[in-house]
Amino acid sequence: MNEKFSPPPYNQQVVHSRRMAVGITAVVLAVCQLGWIGIPKYMMGYERAGTITLVATVCSCFSAILVFNVLTLIEGIVYLRKTDEEFYETYIAGRKEWL
Repeated sequence: MNEKFSPPPYNQQVVHSRRMAVGITAVVLAVCQLGWIGIPKYMMGYERAGTITLVATVCSCFSAILVFNVLTLIEGIVYLRKTDEEFYETYIAGRKEWL
């Protein structure tokens, strides 16, 4: 299966709402110590990255919770600090799953 990904056309309202929703969710989950669940990854459509986050935490007997909470917090801040255009180019069109 070698399907080529074609990103949806740029729509500032959609990109802005997605950027804000994912960024705020990531920050709130990290503060609540739930960043290890990978929900922001799933919200962005990165099922593989979300599953890796969740499985890595469970396989480490939950010792990786702090690591993934910090990464989720950083990721949320990065999402919120990017412009809508940068967010679209990097995470929607570019499909960058990790920081």
